[in-house]
Amino acid sequence: MTWLTISLILIVVLFDAYTIVLAVMRGHSAESALAWVFAILALPIVGAAAYLLLASPSIRRTSRKKRRTRRRVREAMGDDPAVDPANPPDPPQPVESLLKLAERLTDLPATYGNHIELLSHDASAFRRKEETIRAAKRSIWAEYYIIHNDETGQRFLDLLAAKAAEGVEVRLLYDAVGSLGLDRQRLAAILKAGGQVEEFLPLNPLRRRWAVHLRNHRKMIIVDGRIGLMGGMNVGDEYSGRARRRGRRHFRDSHLLMTGPCVEDLAQTFAEDWTFATDEVLVPPRVRTKSAPDGATVAVIPSGPDQERNASSVLFFAGICAAQRELFLCSPYFVPDGPTVAALQAAALRGVDVRIMVPAENDVPLVHYAARTYFASLLRDGVRIYEYQPSILHAKTLVVDGAWSIVGSANVDFRSFRLNFELGALISDPALAASLVAQFTTDQERSIEVTLKQLAAEGPLRRFRDHVARLLSPLL
Repeated sequence: MTWLTISLILIVVLFDAYTIVLAVMRGHSAESALAWVFAILALPIVGAAAYLLLASPSIRRTSRKKRRTRRRVREAMGDDPAVDPANPPDPPQPVESLLKLAERLTDLPATYGNHIELLSHDASAFRRKEETIRAAKRSIWAEYYIIHNDETGQRFLDLLAAKAAEGVEVRLLYDAVGSLGLDRQRLAAILKAGGQVEEFLPLNPLRRRWAVHLRNHRKMIIVDGRIGLMGGMNVGDEYSGRARRRGRRHFRDSHLLMTGPCVEDLAQTFAEDWTFATDEVLVPPRVRTKSAPDGATVAVIPSGPDQERNASSVLFFAGICAAQRELFLCSPYFVPDGPTVAALQAAALRGVDVRIMVPAENDVPLVHYAARTYFASLLRDGVRIYEYQPSILHAKTLVVDGAWSIVGSANVDFRSFRLNFELGALISDPALAASLVAQFTTDQERSIEVTLKQLAAEGPLRRFRDHVARLLSPLL
């Protein structure tokens, strides 16, 4: 063995050892630290380089910057309430406790008298989205994780450019990783027409706030400050129905169309994200929306690594613990943390009808493999699990006791509960809950129920593959 070879081996060992020390000392969760150590040992140099790229200390710097941004926007807004919450309804327990918890976590009080419409059919959902944008008179604020460079994405950008040319205030904020292949010519057309376009955390290592691992997973549109759309649907052919009609892979998703005072909380969330991306303090308009009688009570839930306690993670846990009769959960990427698993098991053991639906086929195979390692313990405690067959289930919904629900962008996984900026809504509305239960029931008829017998019949190589994927799940 030559001195050059010995020197190279020594460099690799020292580099990997240094990176392992960083992974242990930087205060990651135990699961994340162990996963990174495993990756570094299994893939010398490559694992260490990935750690330095994806788990850099700029994560903390970015979170601090985001918290300062939130304070700047809220100070600029002042204390003048947009809606007079006179005679608010008294939601039944445990919803009232969950609404108070949501306010403590986000500093956004619940609003009353909202109208919520569930959009769960791809083609009609995008038709409503385009109709809403076309009807805009004053402003369109749009924020998306993914805008694909396909027919649906191009139509969306062309529509924004057309509205900007009409004099409508158009602001588009997109995630730099999720929308990596975005049509730059169409973005230029929006700018030329007078609109504004910004990236969230651009992929530029020379930027001081560069953090590849933190992504903006939110999906929302606010039109004229009065109409909001939010949920799980990105912008692309697989979401709009065009991929389905062409026989290609497509998603079954859920989105919400919202009117009422809750839309101002969506606008405030957008304003905080826009201010973070641009350093321009954007103040959402005071629309003075009136609460409708017998409307839905809504707590808007922005969540992300800038929060001391992740609002999505805590509210999913608390919501599962609050279930009394039934609980229906949809998550395309199901890699739950320990507390969430324990909450699901405890709910089933105390007699709650707990049902989980995941896709039979996933666009991220490692997540699909990792999810299966949780099935056996959940099934043994009485949880029922279904794998949706017709397409990729992409809806992120939780509906409990036919009374309240959570709909949004957050999955039940490590990224959504710790790393991504997410957006959801906790909604007390039996009508919406009934729609979600009906959708779940329809989807269940198109699914195959997972059984312990089925899992036991799987070979050791497949089980080994699944458990390796679970070890890597904090990195996904």
